[in-house]
Amino acid sequence: MEVDRYLSRIGFEGPSGVPSLELLRSVHTCHLLSVPFEDLTVHSGGQVKLDLPVLYDKVVNQRRGGFCFENNSLFYWLLTQLGFQVTVLSGQVKNSITSCYGPPFDHLIIMVNLEGKRWLCDVGFGAAGFSAPLSLDTCGPQEQGHRVYRLRRIDDVHFLEWQKEENRGEDGDWTEIYKFTLEPRRLEDFTQMCQYHQSSPSSIFFCKSLCTVLRPGGRVSYIGRRLITTRFPSEATGGGLETTTRELEDEEIPAVLAENFGIVLQSPLIPKDDTITPPPVVY
Repeated sequence: MEVDRYLSRIGFEGPSGVPSLELLRSVHTCHLLSVPFEDLTVHSGGQVKLDLPVLYDKVVNQRRGGFCFENNSLFYWLLTQLGFQVTVLSGQVKNSITSCYGPPFDHLIIMVNLEGKRWLCDVGFGAAGFSAPLSLDTCGPQEQGHRVYRLRRIDDVHFLEWQKEENRGEDGDWTEIYKFTLEPRRLEDFTQMCQYHQSSPSSIFFCKSLCTVLRPGGRVSYIGRRLITTRFPSEATGGGLETTTRELEDEEIPAVLAENFGIVLQSPLIPKDDTITPPPVVY
């Protein structure tokens, strides 16, 4: 890994010689603002493999993005190169169809231990994701812009929750995103679920070609044959969430990907927006 080249890829320009909370927060947010959360490899004749040099070439040299197994694996590698103490964790995402959790290794996340405190990092989740690391040492609300998150704990299980695009304080309505334990994992532990998400009709990554990236004040997303632009609540939006959708023709999509995400695919994309098959209720 060429660390300076990686940092340039994510638009980070500050000092990086000493691990600090300021550095961790900065590279986390820069990553989300620069590296898309996307599954376009699956829909352009390719296959995702959890090989760090391959992922580095894809994200840094080819200026692509990836889904959680890719973006967070690579971010884990970057943080270790920057001198952070990093642990890979297994998350189980709450399914929006069944309201049940996915299997172990459904989601790859990262814990950083820094100066006696623990931080949850995740640069590979998409629209509901948090923009800066969350403290694992509190169960209270943690505000990020117009949003609020919390990490609720029951025994050794942690639950990441949010109030969607609102912040109604501690007594507001909390929605679970995913759950996890702090048991250390290895990257190779996620190989089977990485294959599952590329081949199962119960996985969003198999059913929908998608790409999304955080922007200052909002988010831009491509799904199937739609481009969705979201502006977060502000005075300019009248205090509410503002979303616009543009329908796309197939021949428009390559230019849309290049213009909005900086992505130029090496193979033709087959747009896909199929209905997700509910998975068996096991967990």
